[in-house]
Formats: sequence, structure tokens, C-alpha cells
Amino acid sequence: MFLLDVLDHTIKKMKSQTANVITITNLSLGGFAIVLGLDGNLRLSLLLIFIAALADRFDGMIARKFNIESELGKQLDSMSDIISFGVAPALLLYQGILYEFGGPGSFFTVFYIACGAFRLARFNITESNGYFTGLPITAAGCLATLSFLAIPYLPSQTFLFIMIILSFLMVSSFKLKKV
Repeated sequence: MFLLDVLDHTIKKMKSQTANVITITNLSLGGFAIVLGLDGNLRLSLLLIFIAALADRFDGMIARKFNIESELGKQLDSMSDIISFGVAPALLLYQGILYEFGGPGSFFTVFYIACGAFRLARFNITESNGYFTGLPITAAGCLATLSFLAIPYLPSQTFLFIMIILSFLMVSSFKLKKV
């Protein structure tokens, strides 16, 4: 009987942390994407960012399904998102093309990250009403990452504009229905 109680308690504890483990996976993938990008392995960095997006999609879904949503999980998700969809895509584009612009390339790389952090902070202090205010950082990060594939085909100035537009969309006040 004691063993069954311990096993039951352990399973409940594991279930309660499932979403957080997936969120940490998202953060880890973003961290590895940054490291690999800095080492020049930009294609693998791109792949890890997209896998992080899948993990980000599933952590919230699982938290809601198992009814294990928590304030800790919300904060952890935001910390993971700034790494995987703020820093990682910005550095991917910086390493891929924005470094060519010197100071402006560096500025808009950091500006994108700052706008992403602002957007996440604003999200964390507002009540959920079925709408996002501004472009979610996950979407912005995926669009920035996807744009990396167009580097051989578009003028390099295009990528400065992409970073600027995504930055302003994240901090804008338009409403977007949650899916």
C-alpha cells in the first residue's frame, strides 16, 4: 500500500511538471540555437528555433489539457520565449546578414530583442481576454527565422526593414484573436 501511494504521488508530481519540462525544452533549444549560430552553424540554428516553436505550442496546450496552468509556468514560458524567439532569431539574422551594416545592424538586432521583451512583459501583466495585443513574439521569431532563408534572394537592406517592422508589430496595440 505504501509503495502504491508513493508511486501515485510521483506520477501526480511528474504530470504537474509536464508543461514546465516542455517549456524548458523550448528554452534549451533556443539556447543551443544561439550557441550554434555564434559558431556559424546557421542552418542548424534555424532548425532548432523551429523545433522550439513546436515545443512552445505544446507546453500551453498540455498545461490547459491537464489543468496545470500556473503563474510559474507563465513566467517560465516568457523567459523561454525571449531566448528562443527574441535572442536566437535576432542573432541568426545578425550572423547571416545584419553584421554587414555595422552599427545599424547591431542596433536593430538589439532593438528587436528589446521590443520582444517589452511585448512579453506587457502580456504577463494583462488579463487574458481571448486576444493578443501586438504580434506575439513566437510569430515574430518564426517570421524572422523564416526570412533567413531569403538572404540569397533579397537585397540585404530588406532584412533591416524586416527587423524594424517585426519590432514595431510586437509593441503595437492592434488586437489579434488567439487561436
